[in-house]
Amino acid sequence: MVIKVYIASSSGSTSIKKQQQDVMGFLAANKIEFEECDIAANEANRKWMRENIPEESRPPTGNPLPPQIFNESNYCGNYEAFFDAREDNAVYAFLGLTAPPGSKEAEALAKKVQQ
Repeated sequence: MVIKVYIASSSGSTSIKKQQQDVMGFLAANKIEFEECDIAANEANRKWMRENIPEESRPPTGNPLPPQIFNESNYCGNYEAFFDAREDNAVYAFLGLTAPPGSKEAEALAKKVQQ
């Protein structure tokens, strides 16, 4: 399974740039393999991303903005959902991955099972 992060390489928004860097930096630091999919330089990526974000996850107006995160073709969420999962030590579950032994998330899951 490959995590795909849809980004805009030429975004004029510093907020979007920081969010993209935050997601990709976290994934790299935790050795989670991912693929960058640029929606600014590749129209097919933009079209695919927009078509595959579930209706309930779309903004009320306009198009969904990057970063958007998928596990293969399964939608995981946007930056806010990623941030919330990270705060809850639940990023692996958010990404649809198994938490590695020794990670905070795996330890939290083990404690829940023991209760």
